[in-house]
Amino acid sequence: MELNNLKPGIGAKHSAKRVGRGIGSGLGKTAGRGHKGQKSRAGGFHKVGFEGGQMPLQRRLPKRGFVSLTAHRNAEVRLSELNALPIEEVDLLVLKQAGIISMTALAAKVILSGELSKKIVLRGVGATKGAKAAIEKLGGTVEVVNGNA
Repeated sequence: MELNNLKPGIGAKHSAKRVGRGIGSGLGKTAGRGHKGQKSRAGGFHKVGFEGGQMPLQRRLPKRGFVSLTAHRNAEVRLSELNALPIEEVDLLVLKQAGIISMTALAAKVILSGELSKKIVLRGVGATKGAKAAIEKLGGTVEVVNGNA
């Protein structure tokens, strides 16, 4: 085998469909576009979802639901992750610097997952009922700052 002998595999290449090249080609006259109408003309097409002037389906159906733009910027923190931190007072900035939550996070909430074996003070970080109970059982506190808890 030489470089000048290389060829693509059988069936890997297809010749381009040449339309409008006479009756014998099978795609002469109307060139596979059928007869008349908007879709047969050059440049004649319409936007996606257009139904010829009829009210389109996406406008006939009712609007439903709501997608929050900030939902993905709310982080969850496990008790076991807090336990691994070397400091006692924990806030959003501490969690970001430790790499526990994303730098783009707007809020964080501690969930009851894993073990906690030391006293921790939460500031401006939320906590579920179970997580709050586990923190307070060890003498820690969950402090509300500007309504964020």
